[in-house]
Amino acid sequence: MSNDFKRYLITSALPYANGPVHIGHLAGVYIPSDIYTRYLRLRGRDVISVCGSDEHGVPITIKAKKEGITPQQVVDRYHAIIKDSFEKLGISFDIYSRTTSPTHAKTASDFFRKLYDEGKFVEQTTEQFYDEEAKSFLADRYITGTCPKCGAEGAYGDQCEVCGSTLSPDELVNPRSTLSGATPVKRETKHWYLPLDKYESMLREWILEGHKEWKSNVYGQCKSWLDGGLLPRAVSRDLEWGIPVPVEGAEGKVLYVWFDAPIGYISATKDLTPDWEKYWKSEDTKLVHFIGKDNIVFHCIVFPSMLKAHGDYILPENVPSNEFLNLEGRKISTSKNWAVWLHEYLVDFPGKEDVLRYALCATAPETKDNDFTWKDYQARNNNELVAVLGNFVNRALVLTKKYYDGEVPACGELADYDRDTIAELSEIKASLESNIENYRFREALKDAMNFARIGNKYLADSEPWKLIKTDAERVKTILNIALQITANIAIAIEPFMPFSAAKILNMLACEKFGWERLGAMDLLAAGHHIGEPSLLFEKIEDEAIQKQLDRLEEIAKQNAAAEVKAEPQKAECSFDDFQKMDIRVSTILEAEKLPKTKKLLKLTIDTGIDKRTIVSGIAEHFTPEELVGQQVLVLVNLAPRDFRGITSQGMILMAEDATGALRLVQPNEKTNNGAMVG
Repeated sequence: MSNDFKRYLITSALPYANGPVHIGHLAGVYIPSDIYTRYLRLRGRDVISVCGSDEHGVPITIKAKKEGITPQQVVDRYHAIIKDSFEKLGISFDIYSRTTSPTHAKTASDFFRKLYDEGKFVEQTTEQFYDEEAKSFLADRYITGTCPKCGAEGAYGDQCEVCGSTLSPDELVNPRSTLSGATPVKRETKHWYLPLDKYESMLREWILEGHKEWKSNVYGQCKSWLDGGLLPRAVSRDLEWGIPVPVEGAEGKVLYVWFDAPIGYISATKDLTPDWEKYWKSEDTKLVHFIGKDNIVFHCIVFPSMLKAHGDYILPENVPSNEFLNLEGRKISTSKNWAVWLHEYLVDFPGKEDVLRYALCATAPETKDNDFTWKDYQARNNNELVAVLGNFVNRALVLTKKYYDGEVPACGELADYDRDTIAELSEIKASLESNIENYRFREALKDAMNFARIGNKYLADSEPWKLIKTDAERVKTILNIALQITANIAIAIEPFMPFSAAKILNMLACEKFGWERLGAMDLLAAGHHIGEPSLLFEKIEDEAIQKQLDRLEEIAKQNAAAEVKAEPQKAECSFDDFQKMDIRVSTILEAEKLPKTKKLLKLTIDTGIDKRTIVSGIAEHFTPEELVGQQVLVLVNLAPRDFRGITSQGMILMAEDATGALRLVQPNEKTNNGAMVG
C-alpha cells in the first residue's frame, strides 16, 4: 500500500433523518466505507471514519407536517434509529454526529460568513414559486406535478422518482403546492449563490486531468456536468427549518441543505478530536468520500468548489460511488415502503448481521445497478457461508478436538500438495489488498472467501478422517495447516464480516492478528489449546424467506391499490334514464361453466319475480361452487342477449379492485329476493 499519506479521513454520505436506513443505503455507501476503514485499521493506519444524520432536508419538514409534529421530533426519532442500527450492524464510525448539533451550527455559519465576507457569493433576486394560501415560498420538494420527461404524476420540483430525472420546478406540468394544494405563483426573493462557473477550470484540471483513476460512473458524471457548463447555485432558501443565514437582512432564510450537509463532515471531526485540523488541512491526509450515485455532483463539483472558495481545506483524493440496488426486480422506494429496512432486518434475523453484510457486498452495484432478492440472500448464506466458510472452520476445529483434545498439533514434513496449497494461499493477499485499495470490494470478498475454498479442498483431498487410521503423523501436519488457514480467515474476513472474524478468534482462543500476518502459516503455535467449536453460520430455512416475500407481496398490493385511478365519469344521464333500470336482490341457485369457453358461466338466478338464466363472463374469477347460494344485485330489465345459443336475461353487478380482480356487489345483510335497489 502506498505510504504517501500519513493519515486517512473517511466520510460516508449523511443519511436523511426522515426515515430509517435500508439495504440500498448499505450496499451503496456504508458497507463499502466500513470495509475500507476496517482494512486501514488492521494495517495500523492513522484513520478516522465520520458520519452523521443530515437533519435539515426539506423531506424532514414534509414528514413533520404530515405527522403533526416538529421537525426536531422527527430528526430525534430517526437519528436514534439510524445510529443504533449502524452500531448493531458493526458499521464502525469513529463518530456518528448530527447537523442539529451546536458545533455544526457554528461551523456551517462560520464557513458561510467567511465566504460572504470575502465576496465569494453572488447576490441575486429571482422569481420563485410562492404559495399564496400558505403564505410561504416553496422549496423544490414542496412542489409536485406531472413529470415532463415520463409523464408520471407526483414528480417533485427537483426530481421524478419514477424515471429518476433531475428537474426544476419550472419544468413541472400543472405544478401544485404540497402545503395547500394551490397552484403556486412567482414572487421575487433575494438569495446568495456560489458561482460554480468560476471554479470550472479548477475542477476540469483537478478531476479530468488529475483523477482519471476515479470510477467510471463518477468520472463520467463529472465530465458531463463540466462539459455542460456550470452555473451559480443558491446557498440559501426561504425556510423556517435550518441554520439561519448569518447576515443582516436574511430573516426567514436558512442555509440550503446541500451547502449545510457536507460541512457536517467537518463539524463531526471537530466533535471527535481536538486535532481535527490535521485531518482537514494537511496535504498528508487522504480524504475519501463514500457516497451514493445521487450524491456525485454534490461531492465532486459543489463541495470541492466550496472548499476551494474557503481556501483552508484539502480536496478529496477519491469519491467511490456505487450505482443503485434494486429489490426483487423493482427500484427501492422509501415513499412506497418498497425496501428492506435495517432496523427491521436486525429484529427478523438476530445474529445474522454478517450474513447481510456478506450478501450486500457480494451483490453490490459497483459498476451497474444490481438486484437484491431474498432467494439469493438465502442461497449465499446456505451455499457459501454455511457450506464453504462455516463448514471448513467447523471441520478443522472439530477434528482437532477429536484427535488432539483441542491442542494444535505440530507441523511435520510438508508434502508437495501442502506446498502447493500454501503457495496458492500466499498469492491471495496481494490481490485482496489491491482490490480493497481500488474500491473493488466484491472482488476483494471473493479473495477473502478463497481462503475457505482452498481450505475446504485441502481437507477434502487430504481426508484426515481416513488417514488417522493409517498415518497419524501425516494427520498432524494436515490439521496444523488447516488451523493456520482458519487463523488466516479470521484476518481476511474481518473487514467484511467482523462478528464472524471475532467468533473464529474466540474459537481459536486467540487475540487479533495484524494484517501484516496474513498469509503466514505459523499463526498458531504447536501445543496451543483452542476453544470450543461451534457453528459459525446456521442455515436459513424457506419459511423465514417466505415471510419476507409475503410481506413484500402485501406491500406491492397496497401500492397497486393506491395507484389505481377511477375511470372517468361517463356521459351524463337523466333521472328518468336512471329510473328505467330495475335492479333486484337475487340469489344464485345453480352455476356451471359453458363448454369450450374460458370466461363464461351459465347461472340460474332467483330474482324474486322469476327464475331465469344469466350468462356472465366471470369464470376466471369465480368457481361455480363458490357462487351457488350467493346473494347478488341483478339488472333484471336488460334486453336479452344470446351467448352460444343460450339467452341471457339480465346482468350481475360487479366491481373491479386494484389488482384487477372482480368482486360481487352484494347487500350487507341477507335480503328477500326481489327487493329493489334505487
